Amino acid sequence: MIYIHEMADVQSVNIGDGTRIWQYSIVLKDAKIGRDCNICALSFIENDVLIGNNVTIKNGVYLWDGISVGDNVFIGSNVTFTNDKYPRSKQQFELKKTSINANASIGAGAIILCGIEIGTYAMIGAGAVVPKNVPPFTLWVGNPAKQIGFVTKEGKVLSLKLIDKNGVQYRMKNGEPIL
Repeated sequence: MIYIHEMADVQSVNIGDGTRIWQYSIVLKDAKIGRDCNICALSFIENDVLIGNNVTIKNGVYLWDGISVGDNVFIGSNVTFTNDKYPRSKQQFELKKTSINANASIGAGAIILCGIEIGTYAMIGAGAVVPKNVPPFTLWVGNPAKQIGFVTKEGKVLSLKLIDKNGVQYRMKNGEPIL
């Protein structure tokens, strides 16, 4: 069953079972949202947006045309996305698409510039400004964001030398850090 708060403005019928959309959120008619998602209060989802299954979008996130979000993604409160590299008032622009791949996590207040891809299981720290592609299984922080480590499928943070906080050494296999 889909739950839509009475104070939300949801125009789309493309919403998967088990998804919850909270108060003061707006979802335009052509947006596609998967099942078991949680769209928190004060969010905005434009028409050309695709959201996978089991996605959490926290308060105050605006997803503009051209953004796709994979399954099991977490987007923290007030993450900012763009879709125009050189914005000007009331002028046509070239839409730049942005992809957030499955199982990625983006911390609160991060800024994601348009036309990039965030890889599977990647993690973006709170407040980071991300101007370029982020490879899978990597950890990025800062302004501009830079890679400071790796992340396992289980969410364990590793150093750039693939060592966890307990001194356990990991190795890369097919682009994924494993024991």
